[in-house]
Amino acid sequence: MRYYLIAGEASGDLHASHLMLALRKQDPQAEFRFFGGDLMTVVGGQRVRHYRELAYMGFIPVLLHLPTILRNMKMCKQDISQWKPDAVILIDYPGFNLKIAQYVKAHRICPVYYYISPKIWAWKEYRIKNIKRDVDELFSILPFEVDFFECKHHYPIHYVGNPTVQEVREFLEKDTQRCSHLNKPVIALLAGSRQQEIKDNLPAMLSATAHLTDQYNLVLAGAPSVDASYYEPFLEGSAVQLVSNQTYQLLSQATAALVTSGTATLETCMFSVPQVVCYKTPLPLITGFLKRRLLKVPYVSLVNLIARREVVPELVADSFSVDNIRRELESLLPGGSQRERMLSDYEEVHRLLGESHAADEAASIMVNQLKYQKTL
Repeated sequence: MRYYLIAGEASGDLHASHLMLALRKQDPQAEFRFFGGDLMTVVGGQRVRHYRELAYMGFIPVLLHLPTILRNMKMCKQDISQWKPDAVILIDYPGFNLKIAQYVKAHRICPVYYYISPKIWAWKEYRIKNIKRDVDELFSILPFEVDFFECKHHYPIHYVGNPTVQEVREFLEKDTQRCSHLNKPVIALLAGSRQQEIKDNLPAMLSATAHLTDQYNLVLAGAPSVDASYYEPFLEGSAVQLVSNQTYQLLSQATAALVTSGTATLETCMFSVPQVVCYKTPLPLITGFLKRRLLKVPYVSLVNLIARREVVPELVADSFSVDNIRRELESLLPGGSQRERMLSDYEEVHRLLGESHAADEAASIMVNQLKYQKTL
């Protein structure tokens, strides 16, 4: 069967590549065509666009690149119509993907499967109307989403477990490669997967850790979608080392980490690395005020959302500062007051997520449904 996948960022590329491998196990004749990244390309099929051409965030960057975004969306719709897949599989990235779902459903091209459901429980809950109308099957990777979609909105979904659990477990079982030239304990800096996130967060991370260079190797995880040259102005004159496309290797060696919000917070937890979540926003006082009143969930990190309590500190908007980052990080270093407590709390998150095989579960459901529909 023919599968058209759309992933709009680095984490989506990772999760989609595992799903493609799982689909191929279930369907050895599977053909893939996709908007995605390097990891999906390694699996095989035809890449139409790299997610670097899609990954814009924030009002101003989206506005500035709107013509490119609209051209890509038009091209994607036309490409799906011409290729005539048996299924369109959307991976997160709701701003783009829900528009594609609407088009595919309106033109009755094929079933629409959404793997890694949009986080509408945090923001833009009104999108549930579009999901109910345009998505045939929704696959959730967060346990608390079942209550949100099924109990609150009466929309049945498939909870398949969290793919990060499986991805980290497989890495730890198979990969023995370590980042080179690290002769001291490591503090990992994960400053985001997009240029705007890096620009906002990295300078404060560097300032907050500058006093630790004698005791620790400070290592920055380069994002797959960002060229190494982009980091050079930030790192000039600092002792921070940059490693690209080695985030898991870095986390497997890290003593502690500074992490922007996103999938990276859960990855850091799965490697049992104590972390501080840092996320700078424009107009922090106003943003902090709006966050407390408009955001429908009390936390921004996946770790805290899964635990339903504060396991990791979140320095967001008006709480984001160099002094706060430094203080929280020092409490998580060996001998720090919060380190053992956080490591113990991580065990609860690991237990809640269980031994997941998300990609295999989702692929099995997708292939079986498609085979059944072909018999009708």
